Amino acid sequence: MKNALVVRGGWDGHQPVEATNLFIPFLEANGFTVRVEESTAVYADTDYLATVDLIVQCNTMTTIEKEEFEGLRGAVEAGTGLAGWHGGIADSYRNNADYLQLIGGQFACHPGKHEDERIGEQSDNYVPHTVNILPEQREHPIVAGIEDFELTTEQYWVLADDYNDVLATTTQAVRPWDAWNRPVTSPAIWTRQWGRGRIFVSTPGHRVEVLQDANVKTIIERGLLWASR
Repeated sequence: MKNALVVRGGWDGHQPVEATNLFIPFLEANGFTVRVEESTAVYADTDYLATVDLIVQCNTMTTIEKEEFEGLRGAVEAGTGLAGWHGGIADSYRNNADYLQLIGGQFACHPGKHEDERIGEQSDNYVPHTVNILPEQREHPIVAGIEDFELTTEQYWVLADDYNDVLATTTQAVRPWDAWNRPVTSPAIWTRQWGRGRIFVSTPGHRVEVLQDANVKTIIERGLLWASR
């Protein structure tokens, strides 16, 4: 048996409980014993983290204490995998620059609809866009056999660095009402090696209905297994 730790919380709009519950049966079916925590306090328990093979994090727009982050980073450097999706991993702890370096990408924005189309709901930020699998990565086990696919949901504009191994991208279009004047391509799915640990990030995953998309669900399931020790 392997040990998986699910750490969830933060903004309820990302459905951290429902979203992580979607993948717990998959982990259990693949030989993981799963522990669920609603707080980052567990990251300070370094003795326990040393026994964890995979951390699945879904924790948006919160904060992390110094000793908690150091426990998390130390576990990854020692070989514990870290995986997640959307703001649950790419917009977790804005107060910690070292966390941003660990993950390799930070949510900047999700440009939405024209103001005349907005109704004051989350759907104001849902736009149709394409997730493009990089040709040179098409044999990677996380995306093998998956073609470019379309989504209508939040499209993340991500600030990232070139230490990421990018598997797929998405490109923000040029629109008359926005300030940018050329297309902007951001990583949508990436991996990252940190010490002996593997990190997997998928920016698609705003809510359960996106996570249930066949392509997104397959990519995340594969990413969880790939990241595990």
